[in-house]
Amino acid sequence: MIMNKLHSKYLTVHHKGQQFELRVLTHFVHSIVDATQSKFESNLLLKRLSVSGRVDDARQVFDEMPRRDEFSWNTMIAAYANSGRLTEAKQVVDATPSKTAITWSSLISGYCRSECGSEASRLFWQMQLEGERPSLYTLGSLLRLCSKLGLLQRGEMVHGYMVKTRFDSNVDVVTCLVDMYAKCNGIFEAECLFESLRDRRNHVVWTVMLTGYSHNGDGLKAMEFFCDMRVQGVESNQFTFPSVLTASASVLALSFGAQVHGCIVQSGFGPNVFVQSALVDMYVKCGDHISARKVLRSMEVDDVVSWNSMIVGCVRQGFIREALSLFREMRSRELKIDDYTYPSVLNSFAALKEVKNAVAIHWLIVKTGFEVYQLVGNALVDMYAKLGNIEFAVEMFRHMPDKDVISWTSLVTGYAQNGSHEKALKLFCGMRDAGIYPDHFIIASILSACAELTLMEFGQQIHANFIKSGLQASLSVDNSFLTLYAKCGCLEEAHRVFDSMQVQNVITWTALIVGYAQNGRGKESLKFYDQMLATGTQPDFITFIGLLFACSHAGLLEKGQYYFELMNRVYGIKPGPEHYACMIDLLGRSGKLNEAEVLVDEMAVEPDGTVWKALLAACRVHGKIELGERAAENLFILEPKNAVPYVQLSNMYSAAGRWEDAARIRRLMKSKGILKEPGCSWIEMNGQVHTFMSEDRSHSWTTEVYSKIDEIMMFIKEAGYVPDMNFALHDMDKEGKELGLAYQ
Repeated sequence: MIMNKLHSKYLTVHHKGQQFELRVLTHFVHSIVDATQSKFESNLLLKRLSVSGRVDDARQVFDEMPRRDEFSWNTMIAAYANSGRLTEAKQVVDATPSKTAITWSSLISGYCRSECGSEASRLFWQMQLEGERPSLYTLGSLLRLCSKLGLLQRGEMVHGYMVKTRFDSNVDVVTCLVDMYAKCNGIFEAECLFESLRDRRNHVVWTVMLTGYSHNGDGLKAMEFFCDMRVQGVESNQFTFPSVLTASASVLALSFGAQVHGCIVQSGFGPNVFVQSALVDMYVKCGDHISARKVLRSMEVDDVVSWNSMIVGCVRQGFIREALSLFREMRSRELKIDDYTYPSVLNSFAALKEVKNAVAIHWLIVKTGFEVYQLVGNALVDMYAKLGNIEFAVEMFRHMPDKDVISWTSLVTGYAQNGSHEKALKLFCGMRDAGIYPDHFIIASILSACAELTLMEFGQQIHANFIKSGLQASLSVDNSFLTLYAKCGCLEEAHRVFDSMQVQNVITWTALIVGYAQNGRGKESLKFYDQMLATGTQPDFITFIGLLFACSHAGLLEKGQYYFELMNRVYGIKPGPEHYACMIDLLGRSGKLNEAEVLVDEMAVEPDGTVWKALLAACRVHGKIELGERAAENLFILEPKNAVPYVQLSNMYSAAGRWEDAARIRRLMKSKGILKEPGCSWIEMNGQVHTFMSEDRSHSWTTEVYSKIDEIMMFIKEAGYVPDMNFALHDMDKEGKELGLAYQ
């Protein structure tokens, strides 16, 4: 083209003198060379600025270029796309005089890197409509995006295009497909693609397949696959070893993990930071803290990920003090603490109930600027809720810039754990209004709140939404549904949930045992214990509370004594205050107050409020004033703001005719500013909760309610009911006492 221009110029000036002709020709050649050289240098500078991330400087060079070629436009597009400035990249693409496959690939890769799945897919199809064929680079970017975001359907569409255009015969492309299907839970499709490679498999596709098994929770298959790799002579690398170590940790295969450690040393990957971090994680998850510490100490470079793994492992296995010691050591080593470190430390302080240290760490988080990180914010909400400071938890939640489902779950669970079940339900509804979809954890928490409030209709709505959502069945959620229906008295529905469960654990059986006992079917509940043992499930601490509760409410004294003795002798479970409280309640209902007092005196643990309440209630029933005084006095110390022991002791004095003592207790209660909370009951009907206080006449249906109560009382009396006047106030006539007992 340059020669044609020279020839044309030569013809134009030929009629002039030879000397003039030579001068013009020389000048023109120099201008062409200078322009070419200038464009080359500009493109070279543009490339250097783009690669180094100086995008604005690159744009200035681009704008000042007198002539731009295809390389110039594509370089500028890639610079914007790689830096995440997609709007500007799109503007340059629109202004490009001629779009090539490289142009489209640069833009699509930028959207993929920024996880903009919808726009990347749209551009992929637009590229084809404009006559450009996607390259392997483009397809690889799309598949990596699908792998990262779990976009199985879009990945399948890309796969279909590859088959149509015969790209699927390329080993690298198939490897990307194996990775995409494995990470989108399509492990069967991944296996089929892996098998299709036959003799063309390299160490990359082997590693991708192994990682897929590990990612899908099939640790045993991943371990078996690793052994096959070794047999086939395929070399492992710094990506293979972490995957198989993760698989070993998932099934607590410490011995296998230790053997892999030996392979790592032999292969020379021992010093690799990623491999060492995976080793620390494997050992700590398998409970071998000594080996985990050895690997951690042997690392030439202090890796914050490895230290985080060690701290998280310690917290999960209950080694709270050790976790905090490691955190202090991280600070002394001046390691760069990140947003993954602080949540574990905050969980430690929550477990230890160390409010002062927790607040100090919070100030450190604020000082270092990590309060705005979502992981840290969620952990702060959770920590304050577990410490019982729900006001601080709410304040942290409100100031979080971004809230995800974990943020909402932390506060909903906090409300539920602190007894604010109605607030938990309102917050859950607020979460749904905010467009946040619930997960298994928050559903389990909100069902617990429904169970405590016996809101079966609301719980049924959650059950229906859970089924519609398509979320996979979860053992914790199924257990929560079972508990809800059992506490609401719907045992048939509870049993239906139980029968539908593919797996039942000790929590499932315990919920069923307690549910039947609470609904007056104690003898039936004990049969579930025998069925549980037949399945090989071992009872735990809570199971025996349920069994003793069932025996207490069914009056099965001998059976209760048998279970109480069995838990320590056979299962090595030391009785806690809850078990003693159930036994004292059982003995009290059976009239054996002396044995109950002996049991209190012989307790292996310090009696708490639950134990003394059970003893006081038994004393009230049987009129044992001296023993009741002892129980009440202990409750005055343990629960100084609780009105129940004052009221019960006063009523015991009144029942015995000791009016001065009764008045003295009432005065003592008044002098301490303790008020008796009126009795409260509620019922859910047509999605609305109706609440009633003791002798409440404020409800709009008061006339109908009390008319129904009178009707029920008539049926009860006809069935032989005789009211026990000892539980009524003594300054009323007989009819007043009966009404007081009926309407309480």
